[in-house]
Amino acid sequence: MAAALLTGSLAACGNPVADAKTLTYWASNQGSSLEFDKQTLAPVLERFEQQTGIHVKVEVVPWSDLLNRLLAAATSGRGPDVVNIGNTWSASLQATNALISFDAAAFDRIGGRDRFVPAALASAGAPGKAPAAVPLYSLSYALYYNKQMFADAGISKPPATWEELVEVGKRLTNGKQWGLAIEGANLSENAHHAFTFSQQYGGEWFDLSGKPTFDTDQNVKAIKRYIDLMAVDKIVNPSNAEYAKNESLSDFANRKAAMLLWQAAGSAFQAQGMRPEEYGIAHVPFPANPPAGGRKVNSMVAGINIAVFRHSRNLEGAMEFVKFMTSDDEQVALNKVYGSLPSVKGALTNPAFQAPEQKILAEVLASTASPLPQVTTESQFETLVGAVMKEQFANAANNKPITEAAIRAKLKAVEQRMKA
Repeated sequence: MAAALLTGSLAACGNPVADAKTLTYWASNQGSSLEFDKQTLAPVLERFEQQTGIHVKVEVVPWSDLLNRLLAAATSGRGPDVVNIGNTWSASLQATNALISFDAAAFDRIGGRDRFVPAALASAGAPGKAPAAVPLYSLSYALYYNKQMFADAGISKPPATWEELVEVGKRLTNGKQWGLAIEGANLSENAHHAFTFSQQYGGEWFDLSGKPTFDTDQNVKAIKRYIDLMAVDKIVNPSNAEYAKNESLSDFANRKAAMLLWQAAGSAFQAQGMRPEEYGIAHVPFPANPPAGGRKVNSMVAGINIAVFRHSRNLEGAMEFVKFMTSDDEQVALNKVYGSLPSVKGALTNPAFQAPEQKILAEVLASTASPLPQVTTESQFETLVGAVMKEQFANAANNKPITEAAIRAKLKAVEQRMKA
């Protein structure tokens, strides 16, 4: 189809096709390393080139850099054609007007809106607006545990409450290993757990109008409960305060930690030599005695979306690439490798997604996951609150006291920054 025939949101972009045979793609780091992702994507991109004649230059971007680079590209108008984004950033990036809108015409170009799983589409943009991206990988959090370590410690089943997790974590912590591995310097990871714990305590990070409500009792207690896994319970290695690039996955896969809270981590373990039969998968715990108003939520609706920048000089090729990446065949191929769930209905029934890990992820998404607020300042929430938690983890690693008063003061300060 010629560029002149583009309609709807694509036509509004008005960018000429400069090189119809080349695309630049920023892929998020999904596997155990950047190199693993490059190797995973190589045959996929080769198939696309064989089908369309379009060569895709891919760069795998670590999560620690991705949001800042996306915002810089949105502001400057210079960057890749196609990008992966964390689905929680959809509304924030949508507000920059840097991404094309997937209105009815754009959805028709990629096979139709009805192909996609509705829950995944719910985290693709602000309510009431055409999505700014479409789902690529669907995820939720789960608790991973080392079966042999549990057996050696006489533990017969995974913990179902946080109180049980702390108890077994202490039994599993010794001179050779730690009870739990975390990513204390990973801002988004921190914010995801802050959201989930807050839900369990009956809190919210934004009110119904989208204004931040950071320094509430529920949010303060939620953050302290997570930080205390290192500071008070002593089941997390203090060195984890510096982890920001999936080092916790390596610790688990290399038997340095007995438990891990993560999204579809199985493929990353296997890439590092850990066999599937060595680890178990369970639901993320809940409080044993939830407070009044506490919600039965143990994960945010996690996932990766794929989006197209308006500044692309090859919008035709970019849309063909989105169509290809969300096709049934490629959804099976990619999600099978990463252990995530397809975002299109036609691929979900494939036997590859009936394994124990994928069944747990699907159960969580269907029943106990909640989407992060699709507000324009959500990415600021992740950055600012995640940074507060990073600082608290650094304090815990240096044996400094972690107090509700200190957390509240930090949250109040960043809330004021959000309102400024």
